[in-house]
Amino acid sequence: MTFDRSREVTPALYELPSSSSTNGELVARADREGLGDLTVLLTRYQSAGRGRLGRSWNAPPGASVAVSVLLRPTLADGTTTTPDRLGWIPVLAGVAMTEAVRSVLPDAEVGFKWPNDVLVGGRKICGVLGEMLPSGKGVVIGAGLNTRMTTDELPVPTATSLAIEGASVDDALEDLVIATYLEGVRARIARYLEVGADADASGLRAQARAACLTLGRQVRIELPGGEELRATAVDLDPDGRLVVADAEGNARSVAAGDVTHVR
Repeated sequence: MTFDRSREVTPALYELPSSSSTNGELVARADREGLGDLTVLLTRYQSAGRGRLGRSWNAPPGASVAVSVLLRPTLADGTTTTPDRLGWIPVLAGVAMTEAVRSVLPDAEVGFKWPNDVLVGGRKICGVLGEMLPSGKGVVIGAGLNTRMTTDELPVPTATSLAIEGASVDDALEDLVIATYLEGVRARIARYLEVGADADASGLRAQARAACLTLGRQVRIELPGGEELRATAVDLDPDGRLVVADAEGNARSVAAGDVTHVR
């Protein structure tokens, strides 16, 4: 049994020898088994992971850690937060993972590309994916962190790993990073809900702005309907959407899309 430090953060952590998809498994088990808030599933080998827009995500056994967290967000008065505020949860996870990676790569440029990729020196080290439970009574946030992956094992040249970036990766370091990530998620979601799911009052919006590498960049966004948008990313709006402005300064908010930073 490993991830001892991470187990201290969550009421229930299940470490799996392997999983086709920790997100898929946690979504399937959450309501069926009555799993509680902050239940975690993780593995060092995910054989059929999923990214955004239905993309597959694969890594050799032992080269990465896939971790999924069940959140059942309720406000301080016991009511369920409104769906429009759930858009902040993947961003919240991205901020937490950015902090966790920085904790072991203190000299690197670490941040997140809206809405779901954590980058080191411009290269992807982690992807985040949020999925609603079919019942609507919770959200599962999955993160796939490249830890021991070598250069030869990279799925694309624009990826990286903790080991490639110079960290001495072993079981203890992986546990430290995941525990820091889970602590960050737990603290931020608690504060966010405590103030009525208000990203400004909780400080989450300010943290996300500071960590978001997309802001100020020229971007190309492939929208879900097939439209392509080229603009400048200028802000995150109160619902966690990316605000972009065209050459004439006309601004719009984007709720979802595949973002490319234009070099």
